[in-house]
Amino acid sequence: MKKMPLFSKSHKNPAEIVKVLKDNLAILEKQDKKTDKASEEVSKSLQAMKEILCGTNDKEPPTEAVAQLAQELYNSGLLVTLIADLQLIDFEGKKDVTQIFNNILRRQIGTRSPTVEYISAHPHILFMLLKGYEAPQIALRCGIMLRECIRHEPLAKIILFSSQFRDFFKYVELSTFDIASDAFATFKDLLTRHKVLVADFLEQNYDTIFEDYEKLLLSENYVTKRQSLKLLGELILDRHNFAIMTKYISKPENLKLMMNLLRDKSPNIQFEAFHVFKVFVASPHKAQPIVEILLKNQPKLLEFLSSFQKERTDDEQFSDEKNYLMRQIRDLKRSSP
Repeated sequence: MKKMPLFSKSHKNPAEIVKVLKDNLAILEKQDKKTDKASEEVSKSLQAMKEILCGTNDKEPPTEAVAQLAQELYNSGLLVTLIADLQLIDFEGKKDVTQIFNNILRRQIGTRSPTVEYISAHPHILFMLLKGYEAPQIALRCGIMLRECIRHEPLAKIILFSSQFRDFFKYVELSTFDIASDAFATFKDLLTRHKVLVADFLEQNYDTIFEDYEKLLLSENYVTKRQSLKLLGELILDRHNFAIMTKYISKPENLKLMMNLLRDKSPNIQFEAFHVFKVFVASPHKAQPIVEILLKNQPKLLEFLSSFQKERTDDEQFSDEKNYLMRQIRDLKRSSP
């Protein structure tokens, strides 16, 4: 059987694909009469690019062509243009861009990740993706690419320590449910994936972050409120965040907030609040103001906890924890002057 050349007549080489794609995206940007033809060319070029990167059913991706395509994407700035013009690309094309972006991001040469290095040097790519949450027709695509970026610690670090990180507090409250949920998934990923990095970030930015976070715990939106409370429980119970937990449970206003949430009308929110409340009570080194609040409310708390979520009969761990907390509260004594 005759060996096929790397690029047959019908298959353009990576440099040509990139050029055709770039030229046609420029036509789409102008939004004039030629856009239909350009749109078709963009779709074809994205397909061709995807074929090089992912291979086809019967062919593995050709290493040499993949390397050439990656280099062309960096040198031409096309990676940036594809995100900037994502709204102009048709539905299937948006899916292709996401696949191309994530594929090229995972590419490694030995221990190096060239695309991670490229994005680290062009961090505005990350902030373009983040801002995608403001555009409903590309929000979910941008979310997929952003989470792929966050898998890489150097890129997660850029987002965490940027002023734009605080935009998440706005995006998770968006009125479109699936966009807000997607933004929360990215937010959670950022705060849980790279433990040591996150602990360092939270310690350095404790006041600002927890001031913003409190607004989520008081949100009118049930889903935001519940997810935020659950994530808070995970964060303060993670051993990497010991310093953050210690600081959080030393503040009386945080305990008061949890005691109010224990009485929320939703049983699920009560349950998540319980998992944060228990950290205040179970801590062997309680701050004096915390002890004061628990003592002041001792009879009420014991009465409340004895009948709290009694219907959870099949949850042994919950019952054990509840009994343990009641013993802790019962045994609290005022320190002698």
